[in-house]
Amino acid sequence: MRWRTILLQYCFLLITCLLTALEAVPIDIDKTKVQNIHPVESAKIEPPSGRLSKELDLVSHHVRTKLDELKRQEVGRLRMLIKAKLDSLQDIGMDHQALLKQFDHLNHLNPDKFESTDLDMLIKAATSDLEHYDKTRHEEFKKYEMMKEHERREYLKTLNEEKRKEEESKFEEMKKKHENHPKVNHPGSKDQLKEVWEETDGLDPNDFDPKTFFKLHDVNSDGFLDEQELEALFTKELEKVYDPKNEEDDMVEMEEERLRMREHVMNEVDTNKDRLVTLEEFLKATEKKEFLEPDSWETLDQQQFFTEEELKEYENIIALQENELKKKADELQKQKEELQRQHDQLEAQKLEYHQVIQQMEQKKLQQGIPPSGPAGELKFEPHI
Repeated sequence: MRWRTILLQYCFLLITCLLTALEAVPIDIDKTKVQNIHPVESAKIEPPSGRLSKELDLVSHHVRTKLDELKRQEVGRLRMLIKAKLDSLQDIGMDHQALLKQFDHLNHLNPDKFESTDLDMLIKAATSDLEHYDKTRHEEFKKYEMMKEHERREYLKTLNEEKRKEEESKFEEMKKKHENHPKVNHPGSKDQLKEVWEETDGLDPNDFDPKTFFKLHDVNSDGFLDEQELEALFTKELEKVYDPKNEEDDMVEMEEERLRMREHVMNEVDTNKDRLVTLEEFLKATEKKEFLEPDSWETLDQQQFFTEEELKEYENIIALQENELKKKADELQKQKEELQRQHDQLEAQKLEYHQVIQQMEQKKLQQGIPPSGPAGELKFEPHI
């Protein structure tokens, strides 16, 4: 990921140079996405589009030289990694294709030059990482909600009947309070955008113009609405439901709601699925019936995150993990007790040893023999 990020930063500089000559898509790790990505095999690398090849030819010599240098370093690093893995594998039937997938973001057939093929592969690999990141976020949120419910139920088990009823009543009251919020506009609908136009932009809703709205919220003026710029449009809607000052409102759920809104708008508007919304795509979306007459938007409080079966399965996993942790804790406690026992034994032996030494020294003094030093050497005292 670190090398992909470095290469993508230079790709961004590369495209910035191109924008001075023609209109092109900016390459940025947070602003691109390509679907249907397949690992690149050693003998099959698809050629990039002609547009990428032409645009790469317009890049300055300094940028191209730096990209070539970065590619050579990355290819060298990957070759050393694969060699180390091959040396460590003893089986003849090893999976070479799995090792070659390390090159899924660069064309290893030409290790010295950064070409349009590399740019195309790098974009796909980076956007595949973004897809995986979104999926992981949803999975983590689901686990978060199950853990919340698990802990709530476990807490109820510790209460008597009266206290349990009070807690259940409080829980239902907070739930109803959270659900009692103003209507949330459908993300990406005319009503939702007009509300942003009026309350955020401070403009007359009667003068709403999609093209002007697009340019106002294209913060970096690159000709696209990226994922961050889209998510910023939903802040007003989210504030209707979530307030960090309210005990009943969960800010983790708010961020999940923001992610859902962004994904929904991208699915509706981003026709070429590159994780960017162009002005053309945006204007076409405003002509659809769904833009003027959208369905009602279901917020998270209207949905079920998990089933009872999924919760039970999750609780079983937690129980197994807790058992494993308990076993390890017991083992560590036993080791601690054993170490303490050995320490006490050594201290007792040390004390016994000192007592024997003192007794021997006393006998020597009684017999008129000079005392000895720590190493057994004699200590002669001057005769007075």
